[in-house]
Amino acid sequence: QVQLVESGGGLVQTGDSLNISCAASGRFFTPYAVGWFRQAPGKDREFVASISRGGSNTHYRDSVRGRFTVSRDNDKKMAYLQMKSLKPEDTAVYTCAAGGVPTARPEHYSFWGRGTQVTVSS
Repeated sequence: QVQLVESGGGLVQTGDSLNISCAASGRFFTPYAVGWFRQAPGKDREFVASISRGGSNTHYRDSVRGRFTVSRDNDKKMAYLQMKSLKPEDTAVYTCAAGGVPTARPEHYSFWGRGTQVTVSS
């Protein structure tokens, strides 16, 4: 079992940067890949980024590639999403998830946090 808690969300302006975190508790964190997903009001949840267990492999959706960076610190049981050049369309609840493989498919993740709100004003 892994419990995940996100933090760091907030209200920023277009072009600003924001870093959000995902804290894991439980006995194990290293065996799990981590994914970040987001859901805007009235829209389906969408994949944002993923990172492999060791952190060597990362994957991003096209619209955030080059602006967002996913990372993790297994010793601290933490995952991070650094977001730069934020746009109003990035506004959403951002949620981290842990699973067996770093995939864009949410059904492959077993554990989910509750999310943190990121709002980008124009």
